[in-house]
Amino acid sequence: MLRSDEPVEATLVLRRRAPLDPETIGRVEPGELDRRFGAEPTALENVVSVMRGLGFTVLEADGASRRVRIRGTVADAERAFGVELTRVRSASPAGPVVEHWYRTGGLSIPAELDGVVTAVLGLDNRPQARPQFRTVPAQAVSVSYTPLQLGEIYDFPMGTDGTGQTIGIVELGGGFAQSDLTAYFSSLGLDASPRVTAVSVDNAKNVPYGDPNGADGEVLLDIEVIGTLAPKADILVYFAPNTDAGFLDAVAHAAHATPTPTAISVSWGQSEDQWTAQARSALDEALTDAAALGVTVTVAAGDDGSTDREKSGTHVDFPASSPSALACGGTTLEAVGTTVSSETVWNNGSQGGATGGGVSDAFPLPTWQKTAGVPVAPSGGGRGVPDVAGDADPQTGYLVRIDGKTSVIGGTSAVAPLWAALIARLAQALGAPLGLAQPRLYAAATGFRDITVGNNGAYQAGRGWDPCTGLGVPRGQALLSALSSTTASEAADNQAG
Repeated sequence: MLRSDEPVEATLVLRRRAPLDPETIGRVEPGELDRRFGAEPTALENVVSVMRGLGFTVLEADGASRRVRIRGTVADAERAFGVELTRVRSASPAGPVVEHWYRTGGLSIPAELDGVVTAVLGLDNRPQARPQFRTVPAQAVSVSYTPLQLGEIYDFPMGTDGTGQTIGIVELGGGFAQSDLTAYFSSLGLDASPRVTAVSVDNAKNVPYGDPNGADGEVLLDIEVIGTLAPKADILVYFAPNTDAGFLDAVAHAAHATPTPTAISVSWGQSEDQWTAQARSALDEALTDAAALGVTVTVAAGDDGSTDREKSGTHVDFPASSPSALACGGTTLEAVGTTVSSETVWNNGSQGGATGGGVSDAFPLPTWQKTAGVPVAPSGGGRGVPDVAGDADPQTGYLVRIDGKTSVIGGTSAVAPLWAALIARLAQALGAPLGLAQPRLYAAATGFRDITVGNNGAYQAGRGWDPCTGLGVPRGQALLSALSSTTASEAADNQAG
C-alpha cells in the first residue's frame, strides 16, 4: 500500500489556443508557436493557482509546450483527481516485473479547470515503453557494419558532417560513460569525439547500469550511430523516467530547446493499444509541436513484426504511428564494401525479431500517404507505418561499444538514429531544417532504394511503399538532389506569388 504522505509527481497538459497542423501551417518560430498555439497565459496562471491552492508544489509551468508539472502527496492527488493510488507489481513492456503505483477510479479534473486541462499524466507510473533493439549470440552474427560503413552503403551526402546542427536523443533509462565514447570514436579514426551532453528531465540522470544487454545498449547505440555519422553535430541526450509523463516531458524539453534541434531520435515505444488515449494524444501533440518548429523526429517502428507483441491481430508501435513522426523500419543487409548483394525485409521469426509495420488504429491516413497504397485497416483508413527503413537485423547489425565491450546490435532502434544523422546532414546541405519531412520524402522516390522481398508477418514487401520498409532505404546523395529540386521549386513559387 502507498502511504498517504508519499510524494507523487504528475504532468498536466493544457488545451491549445488553436489547432496546429504543420503540413498546412508550415514552420513557425518558437515565440510564434507559443503565441498562436501554446496555452493561453490566463489559463496557465489559473492552473498554477488552482494546483497550489490544492496543496501541490508547481515544479514547472511552460506555456509553449502547454505543460504544468506538479508535486504533492498521495492524499493530495487522490483528493484533487478523484482516484485511488495503490502499489502493484506487473510486467514492464521490456519484460521484467517491476513495482509501481497504479490508479483506479475515474480520473476527474478540478471543476475550475474543466475544459482547460486535457491530460493528467504520471498518476500511474508503470514503465510505458521498451527500447527497440535486439542482440544475438556472437556466433549468430553473419556480418556487421560500423556506422561509417553504413553511411557509405547508403551514400550519405558527401561534404556534410552535421556542422551547425543539433540532434536530440530521448532515453528512458540507462546511461553512458564518456570513456566508452572516446574509445569507440577513436577506434573509427574520428579526429575528435563528438560533443555529447546529458540533460536531466524530471530528475532522471545519466546512470549506466553496467549491463550491455540492458538500457545502456540503447543509449550507447543511439549516441554512437549519430556521433559517427554526424560527428560535428551537437548531441543532447535527454534522460527521463520511463513513464507516460516522463516520455512526454522528454520530447517537450528536446523540441523546445534553444537552439531548436534539427532532429530528435526516439528508439522507445510499444503497441499503440497499450497507451491510454490521453497519453497517446498528449505525446502526439508534442511531436506536432516539434514538426512545426522544424524538427524531424525519427522513431523506431518496433522489433516484433506486424503483431507488435499483441496476442492477436495486427498492431503498430507508438509513437512511430504518430503522423508527426518519421517511422523507421528495418531490413536485413548483405553488402561487401559499398556493393549491396541483398537487402530484404528484416524477419527472423518470433524469437529473432522482425520489423514493425502496419496500419494505425489510432491515427487517420495523412494526406501525404493518400496515394501510397496503404491497406485499409479494420477500423478504417489509418496512417501507414513505417515511412523509411535501414539495416536493423542483429545478424547483420551495428558494431558498437557498450559498457566497455564490443557488441553487435540490431533492431529498428538503430535505424532511428541513422535517419536522425542523415536528416541533420541533409539539413546542413540544404541550409534549412526539414521539419515534417514526410510530404517531401514521399515525393522523392528517386532518393530511395525500394525493398521488395520479404514480409513482417501479415504484410508483404512490394514495389513502392509497403507496411514493412515504407519507401525503402536511403540513397543519400540522390535524396539530397531530389529535396534540392523541391526546395528550388518552392522558392520559385514563392517569388512568383
